[in-house]
Amino acid sequence: MEFLGVSGALVALVAAFCLLILLLILIFCWWVSPILKQKKLKRCGIGGPTPSFPLGNIKEMKRKNSNNIHSSIVSSNLTHDIHSNVFPYFSTWQKSHGKVFVYWLGTEPFLYVADPEFLKKMSSEVIAKRWGKPSVFRNDRDPMFGSGLVMVEGDDWVRHRNIVAPAFNPLNIKVLASMMVESTNKMIERWATQINSGNPEIDVEREVIATAGEIIARTIFSMKDNNARDVFDKLRALQMTLFKTNRYVGVPFGKYFDFKKTLEAKKLGKEIDELLLSIIEARNKNNSLNKENSQQDLLGMLLQENQHKKVDGKVGKALTMREVVDECKTFFFGGHETTALAISWTLLVLALHEDWQNQLRDEIREVVGNNNMLDVTMLSGLKKMKWVMNEVLRLYPPAPNVQRQARDDIKVDNLTVPNGTNIWIDVVAMHHDTELWGKDANEFRPERFKDDVNGGCNHRMGYLSFGFGGRMCVGRNLTYMEYKIVLTLLLSNFSFKVSPAYNHSPSVMLSLRPTYGLPLIVQPLQQI
Repeated sequence: MEFLGVSGALVALVAAFCLLILLLILIFCWWVSPILKQKKLKRCGIGGPTPSFPLGNIKEMKRKNSNNIHSSIVSSNLTHDIHSNVFPYFSTWQKSHGKVFVYWLGTEPFLYVADPEFLKKMSSEVIAKRWGKPSVFRNDRDPMFGSGLVMVEGDDWVRHRNIVAPAFNPLNIKVLASMMVESTNKMIERWATQINSGNPEIDVEREVIATAGEIIARTIFSMKDNNARDVFDKLRALQMTLFKTNRYVGVPFGKYFDFKKTLEAKKLGKEIDELLLSIIEARNKNNSLNKENSQQDLLGMLLQENQHKKVDGKVGKALTMREVVDECKTFFFGGHETTALAISWTLLVLALHEDWQNQLRDEIREVVGNNNMLDVTMLSGLKKMKWVMNEVLRLYPPAPNVQRQARDDIKVDNLTVPNGTNIWIDVVAMHHDTELWGKDANEFRPERFKDDVNGGCNHRMGYLSFGFGGRMCVGRNLTYMEYKIVLTLLLSNFSFKVSPAYNHSPSVMLSLRPTYGLPLIVQPLQQI
């Protein structure tokens, strides 16, 4: 009995010691470490809104978001001045702290940047491979992107980019145009059927997203079957799980605050990995049997480039099977989301500006003719369409921010950005800044891009449609081609007006999206 009593006391002592250690870890992670970081940043001359650890500024951000959640603008009063609606907390903090300041996600400091000159000076100090990605986001978004190109750093980033970039060479992607035309024509037939049944109101965002998902499934994997829909549906579900919930990113152990959502994201990520892995392994097996007839899609090009690295004796430079899966996930999500949203926002602004609808139709007739079977070589002649695309990417950038992490101390004038500091670049703020674009910054004026690729912006770093520097979006040529193909076919068949049911409320769910969908009144053009 005495022994049992001693044993019980020992167990209680060990348990108490473990609890004490856990408490000390929490105290260090939630208060001591961030307070030390905050003092260091203040010594470096960087201020910002006062954080309250362990949540940092999350509580205030959520409060401002909740105040804004029901804020929408009916179509008759629609404005393109969206920054205060998309990022209400940044809009407020800018007024107090300027265009460069520090805010906190939990215990993680983020340097907010909406000053292109500061961004230029900072980026001139850092080569592309020395930019990191915030570890808090890499961990949070691992089920979606894994170690794909958008998340890797350093020499791994160089290795990935050297293999991935050739697949997006303009000559390579031209062979994918016929798949884009076929999928778009299917959507056009579906719309015509719906309109003929007496329902001309179409949620173009939902429709274009679905078609872009089909296009990317075919251009990556040459898939037409249920596998494509399965991957697409699971990725969309994963996006909703990761970005449509009130999460505590940056708070130590924050993922356990909503453990159910964390497990759901991991489960979806694993299912997507297994599905893609089976597709890739089947392709590898087929390629080994038919070396002369490998499929000409993005996966085929990626595997071919990867095989070249192995044949050249550079096995260490090749991607592992796990990394190929992650690149496919990155292609799938980034490839359809960015383009689909660019097209959707374009249809909205063209519905508001019928004169530009007509100008683009006239250009299409002149350059392409009245033919649904496009000659992709003619697309470069659609100059006004390129202006419109650039202006839409300015007003409604699908990627509303860019994130980086300092891997060394960065000196900018009298400030020092310490090694390890996360950096949040507010693209929406810079794209709507009247100091950069003039008094008409919030107006749709595609002609500003007529003779200037920077749209008349008074700073070359003020326009970041596809990122900046060496880490610019590698798939932008694919986006340009798909955008022009889809828009050419749609404008050749339909006219667009804003539906009275449309509520204008852009919001961020990783990408910049219309919160309540994008219903337009779609009418077929009279046959010429």
